[in-house]
Order: sequence, then C-alpha cells, then structure tokens
Amino acid sequence: MPDSGQKTTQGHISDSAPAAPAAPAAPVTPAAPIPPVAAARRVGLLVTLVLGGLSALPPLSMDMYLPALPEVTGALHAPAATVQLTLTACLAGMALGQLVVGPMSDKWGRRRPLLVGMVVYVLATAVCALAPTAELLIGFRLLQGLAGAAGIVIARAVVRDLYDGVEMARFFSTLMLISGVAPVIAPVIGGQILRVTDWRGVFHVLTVIGLLLTLVVWRFLGETLPPERRHEGGVGDALRTMRGLLADRVFTGYMLAGGLAFAALFAYIAASPFVVQELYGASPQTFSLLFGLNSVGLVIVGQINGKLLVGRVSLDKVLGWGIGIILLSSLALLLMTSGVFGEVGLAPVAAGLFVLMSAMGLALPNTNAQALMRTRHAAGSASALLGTSSFLVGAVASPLVGIAGEHTAVPMAVVQLTCAALSLACFLGLCRPWRTGKEATGV
Repeated sequence: MPDSGQKTTQGHISDSAPAAPAAPAAPVTPAAPIPPVAAARRVGLLVTLVLGGLSALPPLSMDMYLPALPEVTGALHAPAATVQLTLTACLAGMALGQLVVGPMSDKWGRRRPLLVGMVVYVLATAVCALAPTAELLIGFRLLQGLAGAAGIVIARAVVRDLYDGVEMARFFSTLMLISGVAPVIAPVIGGQILRVTDWRGVFHVLTVIGLLLTLVVWRFLGETLPPERRHEGGVGDALRTMRGLLADRVFTGYMLAGGLAFAALFAYIAASPFVVQELYGASPQTFSLLFGLNSVGLVIVGQINGKLLVGRVSLDKVLGWGIGIILLSSLALLLMTSGVFGEVGLAPVAAGLFVLMSAMGLALPNTNAQALMRTRHAAGSASALLGTSSFLVGAVASPLVGIAGEHTAVPMAVVQLTCAALSLACFLGLCRPWRTGKEATGV
C-alpha cells in the first residue's frame, strides 16, 4: 500500500506507521475492513496517543477538579459529603454509560458511538461550569460521566480489536504511561487555574480539552471492528452476551479484583483533597504536587510491568504482587491514621499513599489484559463490564470516605483496606491463579 495509513470505511487508522510493501495484487477498495492482525502492526504513534487520550479522560475529569473541592463547598454552600457526590455522580455515569456504549460498539462499530459520546461530553462539561447549586452540579456531572463513558469503554475495545496475549498486556501498560500523564498534570493545572479564577474555570478548561480530543478522534481514529465481526442483535442479545461473560468464573474474578483495586484508588482520590488540605493544612498547590508524585509512581511501575515483567513473569504472579502491596500499604495507612504510632505528620501518610498508588501500575493493566484475553468476541461488552464494575464500586467508596467528616483520614484507610482484602479474595478464590490449560486461557 503506497500510503502510511490503512483506509477504512470511516477514516484511517494511522498516519505515522510504516507503509506495507507494495504488491502487484488488485488494490484494496476503500470499503475493505481492517484485518485485525495487520492493523495491529500498523498502529502508529498518533493513534496510540489518541487511545491514551481517551483513557485519560476520566482522570482529567476527576483530578483537575480535586483541588477545587474545598472551594466548591463554600461557593455552593454545601457540606463536604454533598460536594463529594459530584465525584460519585460522574463515576456512576461513567459506569452506567459503559453498559450502553459497550454493546452499541459491538453492533455499530467503534467510531460512531465514540463520536456521539464525545460531543455530548463536551456539551455537558460546558454546562457544569454554569451550575448554580450543588444539586444541579451533581446532575450535570452525571450526564458528563454518561457521555464520557464512550471514550473509556471504546478505547479498551479498540485495543482488544488490535492485540492479543502478551502484546495486549504491553499495550495496556503503554496506555497507562500516556493516560498516567493526566493525573500527574491535572491537579497541577487545576491548582494553577484556581490562582487566576474560581472552580468554574476548571470546567471551562475541560470543555476545551474535550473539544480538541473530539476533533482528533474524528480525524485520526478509524474503524477497527469490521462489519463481519459485529453483532446484529438488540438489547436482549447484548444482555445474553453479558450474562455469558459473567458466567465465566475466571473473567468475573478478574473483573471484581480489578474493580475493587480501583475502588481503593478512588477512595484516595475522593478523600485526599480534604485529608491533605484540611487535616494537614497543605495548600492546593502542595496537594497538586503530592498527587502528581503519586501518579508518577503509578506510571513508572506501569512501565516496569510492561517493559520488564510482561513476557518474563506470569501476569497472574505480577497481579498478585500488586494486590498484595496495595493490601499492605492500606494496612500501614490505617495504623498511621488511627494513632497506633502516635501523631504522624504528612510525610509518612504521603509515603504510604505513594506506595499504594504505585502498586496500581501492577494491578490495573493486568486485570484488564487477563479478563479481555478470555473474550475473543464481544470485546465492547466485556470492556463495558470491566469499566462498569470499577466505576460502580468506586462510586460507592467515594461517600464512605467522608462519612466521619473532614478531620480524620481513618475512613479512607478503612475503605482502602477493605477493598484491597476483597480484591485479593476474588483473585485467589475465583481466578485461581495456579490453574493451567484451557481454564487458564478461556478456550
């Protein structure tokens, strides 16, 4: 093929990958679908960045807003627990939206549902900046989450379309590197925005980011699910597909283990602005710096996972290490925040949170890869179930961390320890990582 992009019915997949050697055979017509194996070898840097951007949308929507949470409580005259529901609403929207968008992408392809979702996300984010009350902001954040779900679920489904096995696990680690930049810079950007404007300015910036990402998706991300691999059924067929996936004990084990690990992470996300700023007296800028350092740890460990461990150590073993470290760091945080070691300052607590966040780089990409490896069909539905479980459990964890008020970090540590223990129990009890043969591969 003479050009560097692989043409599809709705766009091209890459403009930066090397061209395949020209062949004397008849030219491929524009309507020809992308052969998945060939497409996997032609994905260029630009498309990788687009998928990373879609994966970065949730941390952008959440983390850029975090330094403004204390300000929102005063501006809208609402208690902290109510303002934390703006995070819960966005998470719940992203969870429920994935259940709709995932099966839609299996039926109609990846591109059209993604573009519709991105447009609605931009509009909802713009409206968030105008919300006069906490209740209306919660409602608009729910809509923002429902629409933003398209980017999350379809990005994972596209990876499943293009990759398999160890290659897929490595690509998920690459996405973690790209999307991991978002939580590093998002709180910093949010803190700087608060220097020059109020919390509404955060949503103005998110609107611009969403608009730019929508334009890039429209221009550069082509269709990766050819028509012959799409599902023709309606809602009933989608529900039967999901029921079949949930009947797979090992898939469900990975889904629950990953979702509970994500809930431990989100307990930190929801509680840390109040713990760091209200309990320990740090400024929004200091909080942003600490949050960014923790995200750097996650990115670095994620790259160690993808570049050094995957292909050399079994994914289950690495996943077990990750969940075990999350469990131990959560226990250390509970001992510190409950006063077992006396009065501790910000530094020891920040160190415990750093270890917990870094261990997510071992747990999250490997739960996704192991679960999706068992779904040769219906990658959209499988991706939707993975995302929905994570965001729903995270949405439940969010208000629990503030149940005892703003002046104690014990609820955060209790939620993290509980989620980590349940994650390990699901991994060992349902996935049974010592299994071999057909049960291990899902074939």
